[in-house]
Amino acid sequence: MTTTLITGANKGLGFETARRLVEAGHTIYVGCRDAHRGRTAAATLGARFVRLDVTDEDSVKAAAAFVRADADGLDVLVNNAGIVGAGKLGRVGEVTAADMMTTYDTNVFGVVRVRHAFLPLLEASDAPVVVNVSSGLGSLAACADPDRVESQVTVLDYNSSKTALVMVTAQYAKALPAIRFNAVDPGYTATDLNGHRGTQSVEEGAEIVVRMAMIGADGPTGGFFDTNGPVVW
Repeated sequence: MTTTLITGANKGLGFETARRLVEAGHTIYVGCRDAHRGRTAAATLGARFVRLDVTDEDSVKAAAAFVRADADGLDVLVNNAGIVGAGKLGRVGEVTAADMMTTYDTNVFGVVRVRHAFLPLLEASDAPVVVNVSSGLGSLAACADPDRVESQVTVLDYNSSKTALVMVTAQYAKALPAIRFNAVDPGYTATDLNGHRGTQSVEEGAEIVVRMAMIGADGPTGGFFDTNGPVVW
């Protein structure tokens, strides 16, 4: 049985990823800040709830202790929790250092907190996998290509946080070769994050997340992928 934790799994991409992995036979832990929403999502999915606020060190440590006691291990970690940030589209000059810190605290530092707390559980797995949900907006190549829609979206805090997340993924992959670390771009998916303006369904967006969560010990590591394959970043 594969044991999997998904952060921010009470809705959107996280929920759909959890649903698909439950169908595939995974034991899923739904990580969520809000206990009511998390328990409701877990009950709907046939999963387990664990309270987890990626911006709170004590919450992350408590979640790791709960999973250790409840499951005695972890095979797959999907870092899905993320925020859109200050939302100052096209107003780069108005973004403050405080805006940046808030966005990075969830989108980057939150991933580091969770990875650090759950590393001993992952290292005990025979085939540990970590999937970090990034974005095409984190690709320098895509954002610099006038033929790509990403080049039209100028958001300092969110875009740069997703670029940083890809590099964090690459560094972990090099430092911890026994664990498969990969970043994914789900594409422009209709979720609360973008006011449901995305052009893809959550079913379509979750495809690459699920695919990378199900790789084995011989799967790729240190990469950035979308549904079409490696992303140039």
